[in-house]
Amino acid sequence: MESRPGRLPELKATRPHVDPGASCPATAPSVERKLHVLVGVTGSVAALKLPLLVSRLLDIPGLEVAVVTTERAKHFYSPQDVPVTLYSDADEWEMWKHRSDPVLHIDLRRWADLLLVAPLDANTLGKVASGICDNLLTCVIRAWDLSKPLLFCPAMNTAMWEHPVTAQQVGQLQAFGYIEIPCVAKKLVCGDQGLGAMAEVDTIVNKVREVLLQRGGFQQS
Repeated sequence: MESRPGRLPELKATRPHVDPGASCPATAPSVERKLHVLVGVTGSVAALKLPLLVSRLLDIPGLEVAVVTTERAKHFYSPQDVPVTLYSDADEWEMWKHRSDPVLHIDLRRWADLLLVAPLDANTLGKVASGICDNLLTCVIRAWDLSKPLLFCPAMNTAMWEHPVTAQQVGQLQAFGYIEIPCVAKKLVCGDQGLGAMAEVDTIVNKVREVLLQRGGFQQS
């Protein structure tokens, strides 16, 4: 199956893995097609909010949503609770067998109009700041088209957030042109009180809407 810009395999929603034999539907004209938001989810306990986040994004008229998950993020949510297609590391390797086969991280990069990483845990923050791309999500980020918005929502323990390297790494992502949706202070699941919690879902969704409106992606409904 040939990999083409703007196309992704046609997959059944809520399936955790890609069907390598699925067909590639033609892309509708840009004036008609929905805007594509790709959500990246990493191994923070805030990944518990993925089903709610996806549901709220789908409430925005004109959006189509897909999710790229790290392996550790799977610990915090059930795939059946996420009503869109989920992609994970195995999908990239299952789809690619021969030179003409799709390269999933490139196809996802072409498909998406906006990438939202929520939550972005400390480990993946360090990887992205350093250019490491050792899984599907970090490969999408490393290949990201910098003319399109990338939003990230840090989420980690307060002690990790306050480590001096965190500010350096967040600053590096901002230098790349990525947009931070700042973490908030609250009582964390571990019991600590302080900064490090992922921004509220409504805050994140409103920021996605704002960025798309600013870029003329769609008209306010």
